[in-house]
Amino acid sequence: MDSDHTYKVIEIVGSSTEGIEDAVRTGIKRASKNVDELKWFEVVETRGWIDGSDVGHWQVKMKVGFTLKD
Repeated sequence: MDSDHTYKVIEIVGSSTEGIEDAVRTGIKRASKNVDELKWFEVVETRGWIDGSDVGHWQVKMKVGFTLKD
């Protein structure tokens, strides 16, 4: 098995009303339905919107890497 890999990096935004970690998981789960061989992620931005006087929704922008096929 070859241990050298080449990766493609895409950006996605996961969202959640529950929190940052749930927004990450939501984004990764959805991306995995469309992209094979997801290997890693990096959170590059965290933001959200305010509903009244509370956090209404979290958004997490991530770079996600996946292995390119031979």
